[in-house]
Amino acid sequence: MDSELSLLLRSAMKYSFSYLFFSFTIFFSFFSLLLFFLRVNLWCNCDICRNFRSAKWLTDFDNLCDWYTHLLRNSSSRTIHIHALNNTITANPDNVEYMLKTKFDNYPKGKPFSMVLGDLLGRGIFNVDGNLWKFQRKMASLELGSVSIRSYAFQVVSREIKHRLVPLLSSVASKESNSLDLQDVFRRFSFDTICRFSFGIDPGCLELSLPMSEFAVAFDLASKLSAERALSFSPLVWKIKRLLNIGSEKKLRQAICMVNVLANEVINQRRRLGFANQEDLLSRFMGTVNDDAYLKDIVISFLLAGRDTVASGLTSFFFLLSQNPEVESAILTESNRVMGPSQGEVGSFQQLRDMPYLQAALYECLRLYPPVQFDSKFAQEDDVLPDGTFVKKGTRVTYHPYAMGRMEELWGPDCLEFKPERWLINGAFTPQSPFKFPVFQAGLRVCLGKELALVEMKSVVLSVIRQFKFELAEPGWTPKFAPGLTATVRGGLSVRVWDRMGSPQAA
Repeated sequence: MDSELSLLLRSAMKYSFSYLFFSFTIFFSFFSLLLFFLRVNLWCNCDICRNFRSAKWLTDFDNLCDWYTHLLRNSSSRTIHIHALNNTITANPDNVEYMLKTKFDNYPKGKPFSMVLGDLLGRGIFNVDGNLWKFQRKMASLELGSVSIRSYAFQVVSREIKHRLVPLLSSVASKESNSLDLQDVFRRFSFDTICRFSFGIDPGCLELSLPMSEFAVAFDLASKLSAERALSFSPLVWKIKRLLNIGSEKKLRQAICMVNVLANEVINQRRRLGFANQEDLLSRFMGTVNDDAYLKDIVISFLLAGRDTVASGLTSFFFLLSQNPEVESAILTESNRVMGPSQGEVGSFQQLRDMPYLQAALYECLRLYPPVQFDSKFAQEDDVLPDGTFVKKGTRVTYHPYAMGRMEELWGPDCLEFKPERWLINGAFTPQSPFKFPVFQAGLRVCLGKELALVEMKSVVLSVIRQFKFELAEPGWTPKFAPGLTATVRGGLSVRVWDRMGSPQAA
């Protein structure tokens, strides 16, 4: 009898505690939500906020970034403020330089950003500020700048092109139904290469059978759901869902758990087998970092950056080539001059450097379709931007590379045209200010993997267009972007593929 009474008392106490905890959570959430409404002026009735809340902009624009571009073009300062989001958005190069260089310390990633990606990236370089960022930045700079790591990355890319990408495209080109999703192909390609480069493992996503890697599926889902957090009208929405482990947050937790399990397995195996003589990024970092959880965060960050950005850039590039055959012809002419018309292998480092038009074409693609369409910081203290815009402490401040690539005062009246020649002076590639072209960020956080990414993209472009011809499966199609950390085309890029010598155009 006593034991039954004791059991009932324990159950009652447990129920009471759960009820009190749930009640406190609901009360705290509503109270925090009220503070949020008061802080961001969610119900602002200005034209921009009203159109944002009602999604009226969808009647005139396919993509949110195009609507922002329209608003920024019509602003005399090229800066706008969306009160409902407490977000100042700019396409002004002076403001970009001020944020990323002059007043760098006042515009960190900030806690709001770190919280959104914290469960996936942890203490990785793309999710931290201060000393943690400085340590990883210094370590990554030493490794990614070395000749040996660049040579290793080039070998990884070359093997993936030769043994997987080219055979897959040849297989599709030989079939009557010669169509495929080129975005999916490039995402698989870049996932294979970045996994081999970062972890020393080969997920084999680009095998002819196009298998689905458990790691890739979990990683994609974790990236997608993490990005969706940023789209919530208040961070409290996803925080409550995470606390209660429901909906998208439950799926995110499961996906991140899978990513962490697989990443930890790789780290543990590498420690058992030894890492001193291995060339991948993980092995190199192991000589400096003994904390395996920290190692995992660092490498997953590089995995996120190196996979999606390259795939996005290649997808946009081949879309633009399909619309501009004269650019494709010019690249082929240049490559034949440098490599000869019969060289089938990936070009060498020196050959890639000797192709300024190819470099210009890639930069022109990234100007119009940057893989990261916008990037945000959070003001630490009240400030005034160079264009006179007042920024209140805690405000999200966003610079917008996508919109900047479409500003006439920056690129001329032909800014919407795909013209690689704008990057050439007397035939030599001539870079622009990184604050006018912040596709690789700029200032102290400028992308360390920039050169590796460009070499990878050049290698793919040369190997593919010298052997294959593409056309859009749907003539007149234009890209519509899905919400995410990087620019991903909704529904993919469907193309038809021919062997260049056997294509209808060649015939």
